[in-house]
Amino acid sequence: MKTIEDIIRDNAHLFESAEPPEGHFERFSIKLEMRGRKAGIRKSIVPYLLRAAAVTLLVTLSSLWTWEHFLRPSSSRMTLGDVSPQYREVENYYIHQVNLLENKIRSADIVYDEMHARMLTSEIKSMDSVYVRLQTELKANPGDERIISAMIEHYQTKLEVMTYIVNQLQSLSSENQNAGKNENTEI
Repeated sequence: MKTIEDIIRDNAHLFESAEPPEGHFERFSIKLEMRGRKAGIRKSIVPYLLRAAAVTLLVTLSSLWTWEHFLRPSSSRMTLGDVSPQYREVENYYIHQVNLLENKIRSADIVYDEMHARMLTSEIKSMDSVYVRLQTELKANPGDERIISAMIEHYQTKLEVMTYIVNQLQSLSSENQNAGKNENTEI
């Protein structure tokens, strides 16, 4: 049985004789240019939307954290620091790390709009509402290790999400810088 390669080699003269119709290469070039323009428009919008979503999420999370820790009375809640000095250290570490990531996100040059701010606010509220419930449960059961574990896992998850956002912003920033360099070299 012959393979496809053998068939092509045996009939090479049939493939070499045909030429594309008149104007084929010009039409092909025009189609490629049109496709490149459409892709360029999509690529230029996506980084801004992702940045806006990240900033919105960060602003919402930080405002909720500020509200929960400074502005709202915490008489019905208990923090990890209230349980023991070791947990206070753990809680301070996570709070410090969250603040560092919030500063990184704030320092990024990002377009910000109201829709993304609302979306980020609702997501952060849902994350923080879980933590508030855990604090309330801890107040009712101060020695329950399951609640303490859940609170620490909440901080870890929050850090992972914020780290992901920072990484995405950094990659978008580097892509935009590379795109800007490419545009400058073409001009």
